[in-house]
Amino acid sequence: MTETSSKHPLDDFLRMDRMPHIWCEGCGLGTTLNCFSQALKELDFDLNRLAVVSGIGCAGRASGYVNADAFHTTHGRAIAFATGVKIADPNLKIVVLSGDGDLFAIGGNHFIHAARRNVDMLVICSNNFNYGMTGGQVGPTTPSHALTMTTPYGNIEHPFNLVALAAASGAVFVSRWTALHVRRLTESIKKGLQKKGFSFIEVIVPCPEIYGRYNKLGDALKMIRDLKTNSVIKYGVPAHEAEIDPDRRIVLGEFVDTEKPEYSDRIRALVERSKGE
Repeated sequence: MTETSSKHPLDDFLRMDRMPHIWCEGCGLGTTLNCFSQALKELDFDLNRLAVVSGIGCAGRASGYVNADAFHTTHGRAIAFATGVKIADPNLKIVVLSGDGDLFAIGGNHFIHAARRNVDMLVICSNNFNYGMTGGQVGPTTPSHALTMTTPYGNIEHPFNLVALAAASGAVFVSRWTALHVRRLTESIKKGLQKKGFSFIEVIVPCPEIYGRYNKLGDALKMIRDLKTNSVIKYGVPAHEAEIDPDRRIVLGEFVDTEKPEYSDRIRALVERSKGE
């Protein structure tokens, strides 16, 4: 007689007592969390060596679902907090799970300087093109001409190209996928977890309840289908050529994979050198 198990394959990596999650039906944040958990499982990653940090916003709730040391910080301060954790305990792998508004609006300055310093952390940004948690205001990645609560006549601001910003700031690993490309996203997360230095992964996720409604993009299934139709995979192209245009044509792939000295290692070397003087 075959015995069946009620245990989910990712039970060891998630706080199952906090399920079901709070995200809307069709939101891609759950998919991103699933891919992150799957990457941990496939790497047999030691959760005692992991610290997960997030900021404010829909994506910021992700840290509370991971079965590891986790910190839900104030708005825009996830990377600053994560930098402190890494310097205090260089043996930890730090992962920041947050959204486009938290990381690139109020937190933008922290992002560019952590990348410039090459602090050893993996930043996974779920980009839904708006401030979904607070009602759908325009954000730093909202496409030109898109409708939001605060741009009822269309967005007139040019959005950030996040992968170009990360590459220009000094990140050693940069990639972009969507909530549809789960296997490719999982593989990139595995690379980021094993990479030493500042790694960045952008995940384009649908927000059907807010952004999708304002822009008449259809239901969640239609938005996922559009991710397939509008995406093109181009490995190794210059990140500045990976703009997301007003028609939402999305260039996906891995754009940067390089090596350079890591920040906390340089701090320890400086301390040791000072002791010898």
